[in-house]
Amino acid sequence: MPFCAKCGAQVAPGVAFCPSCGAAQSAAPAGGAPAGGGQAAGGVGMEENVAGLLCYVLGWITGLIFLLIDKRPFVRFHAAQSLVTFGGLHVLSIILAVAIGGSIFAGGMFGTWTLFGMILAAVRLIGLIAWILCMVKAFQHEHFKLPFVGDIAENIAGK
Repeated sequence: MPFCAKCGAQVAPGVAFCPSCGAAQSAAPAGGAPAGGGQAAGGVGMEENVAGLLCYVLGWITGLIFLLIDKRPFVRFHAAQSLVTFGGLHVLSIILAVAIGGSIFAGGMFGTWTLFGMILAAVRLIGLIAWILCMVKAFQHEHFKLPFVGDIAENIAGK
């Protein structure tokens, strides 16, 4: 189902105006395929599930980019979840790394096995698992919420 390019609301195929905001919608070309070769309107020219996956590829950086450029609710949710989850894990990793010895690369999986080093290794492992899980769920077009941060992401995304 296509989405409004202005507000991101779902619109029925072939309608001239968005029922939510009243913005004019582009008509589908002859043959019945949506404009853009099957791509949803209102996005950045790609399917929602692919855009949702890309929100996680570079962690909070791609989350921020997609949050700013994409208006589709599904993509905005995954972008916000990426931003909150991996932004928070990034800050926590920096704080723990500084606590171990001043380097953001210290105390990795096989580094200094102090208490902070073991906590940092656990944070990085949890981050890796969450990263893979979120990418898979977004590609499967699921509205998958991580514990704690999923509700924050919904508030940021505007749900």
